[in-house]
Amino acid sequence: MAMHCIDVSEANFMQEVVEASRRIPVLVDFWAPWCGPCRSLGPILEKLAGEYQGRFRLAKINSDENQGLAAQFGVRGIPSVKAVVNGQIVNEFTGALPESAVREFIDALLPSPAEPLRQEALAAQARGDTDATRKLLLQAVRLDPKHEQVRLDLIDVLLVAGDLAEAQRLLGEIAEQGKDRNRIDSLAARLALAQGASGGADEATLRTRIAADAGDLAARLELANRLALRQEHRVALEELLEIVRRDRAFEDDIGRKTMLQIFSLLGSDSDLVREYRGRLASLLNR
Repeated sequence: MAMHCIDVSEANFMQEVVEASRRIPVLVDFWAPWCGPCRSLGPILEKLAGEYQGRFRLAKINSDENQGLAAQFGVRGIPSVKAVVNGQIVNEFTGALPESAVREFIDALLPSPAEPLRQEALAAQARGDTDATRKLLLQAVRLDPKHEQVRLDLIDVLLVAGDLAEAQRLLGEIAEQGKDRNRIDSLAARLALAQGASGGADEATLRTRIAADAGDLAARLELANRLALRQEHRVALEELLEIVRRDRAFEDDIGRKTMLQIFSLLGSDSDLVREYRGRLASLLNR
């Protein structure tokens, strides 16, 4: 038996699987001596348990000798591998997989080596130390380029800092394959608002332009973007609704599209979104 592997039975199951899983992920391998695929999968699991040097534990259970545990885990075919974290099954597979697929299965369970840096960055952000936050997140991205939340955290920081070009580049890299669709969509909406608010005129100038010419839709649009970035969403939506009312075709229907970006930021459960969705629909259907 390789290091970081242990034979488990009903006698030591609670200690070696349930309790151990509160410290590190535990892979429970249900096997049997007569099972051909088990003889292929078993050595792969044991090899990786040694290679990962204790980042997960491999618990091997002979299903013939521990039929109660097999029934408890709902094992209907072997080999059957269950991933246990904090006493709960979080993933599983049945049958012999190639080493690359098993490695991918294990990697998905393990905390990223970039996570401690991410937590340092979040603490720095809470202190208002933007420079430290950015540096720590850049280090974390280099350490684990596949850590999605680190990349999204970095995009968030870049948006706050006004580095829109770099935020757009990073968002473009993750937009298609990213899993956290709600956060990605929210960041995309914020980026669009920030880009729309970067015209150069200050807010007082924009308001003066609108007061002098209520049909200055470019000023209304830039003002709406600025207001939305400050989370003054109702006033921003009023300006955008006025753009739609005056000229639906302005800049390829930008008034309506920007309203949709704000809706995406606020979420469908927002009372404000429900109100302005209704007002927008009434305006468009007149």
